[in-house]
Amino acid sequence: MAVRRVGLVVHQGRTEADDAARAVHDWCAARGIRCTEIDVWAKDHQRRGGRAEAEAAGNPDLVVTLGGDGTFLRGARIALKSDASVLGVDLGKVGFLTEVPAADVTEALDSVHDGHAVVEERMTLTMRASRALEIPAGMEALLHYGRGPALPPPLVRPEATEGDGWGVALDVMALNDVVLEKLARDRQVSVGVYIAGRRLASYSADAFAVATPTGSTAYSFAAGGPVLSPHMDAVVFTPIAPHMTFNRSVVAAPDEPVALRVLRHSGQAAVSIDGQLRGVVDPGDWIGVFRAPQRVRLIRLRPTDFYGRLRERFRLTDAPATAADAEAAPFFRPDSPIPPDLAGLRLPPPSAAR
Repeated sequence: MAVRRVGLVVHQGRTEADDAARAVHDWCAARGIRCTEIDVWAKDHQRRGGRAEAEAAGNPDLVVTLGGDGTFLRGARIALKSDASVLGVDLGKVGFLTEVPAADVTEALDSVHDGHAVVEERMTLTMRASRALEIPAGMEALLHYGRGPALPPPLVRPEATEGDGWGVALDVMALNDVVLEKLARDRQVSVGVYIAGRRLASYSADAFAVATPTGSTAYSFAAGGPVLSPHMDAVVFTPIAPHMTFNRSVVAAPDEPVALRVLRHSGQAAVSIDGQLRGVVDPGDWIGVFRAPQRVRLIRLRPTDFYGRLRERFRLTDAPATAADAEAAPFFRPDSPIPPDLAGLRLPPPSAAR
C-alpha cells in the first residue's frame, strides 16, 4: 500500500520512543507524507473517541505506535475508525501485539510503502447493550483517580433496531476484550451468562472477560483462561474470581454471542473495553458481546512466530525439561521440500525451527 497519511501514537516519557518518533517524522518528511502525532494521554483536554481522533489526524491510512501493547491498543482503536493498518513498534516487555524492533522502524515503513510488508488480520468484538453506556455524574472523578481523563462513553451506532429487546448497537470495536467488573470492593457483581442465546449459568465474581483470541493472552489469561492462536476466530468467556465450583473458561464459536445480564440483587458494574473504562451498568441492565465485521490489520516485517513469542514472554525456555528437547520440531525439516499432505499447514520459517 502506498502510504499517504500517517498517524503517530507515542508512549510519552521514553527516550527510545522519542528517538523512534523522530525517525518516523524524518521518513515521512523525505517523502512528502503527512505525519500527525495523536496524543491519546493528554491531561489538559477532554479525550476523544477513536472516530474523532482519526478525523483530527486527517484519517490516516497507517497508524504507527511506539510503545508496548497498551500503546498499540490505543492506536488500533483509532485505526479501526479510519480503516487504517497498524504498525506496532516494540518498546514493551511482556506484550504480544508489537513485534517490529525500534531499530527496524524505517525498514518497516519502506516495506509498507512498497507493498512488501506482511499484513495480519485479527478478529475484533463489538457489542449491544440494554441502553447507552454512561458514567454517572460524580462517579467519574473517583473511577479515574490517578488515571487521567477518561474516554467518552461509546456512541450509539446508526443501525436501526427492529423489535423490542434487541437493545442499542454501540460504536465499539475491541481487539482484546470487553470486561464487566465490580465497582464496590466488598461486593461482587452477579450476572446471568448467556451464550448463543441460551443461559449457561449465573455467577457472582469480581469480573467477567469476553475476549478475542488476540486478547486471550491478556486479562483472560491472567485469570486462568486458555491461550488461543491469534490466527483463529473465537469468543472466550472467562469468569474472574467466581464464587462457584464451575470456574472454567468457555471458548465459543465466533458466531455465538455472549450476553451478561446484571442480576437484580447485584451491585453496579463497570464496562471496560480494551482496558479503558467506558461506562457503568445497573442491576437489570445487560450487555451482549459478539464478533465485529471489522478486522484489525497488523503490519509485520515477516510472518508472526506467535508460539516463539509465547515461549519468550513466559520464559518457557527456563523449564527443566527444555534441555532434554532441543531438537528441531517433529516432522518439520526446513531444508527439504514440504510433503503434499503438509502443504496447506501454517509452518514456521526455517529460522524459527527450534
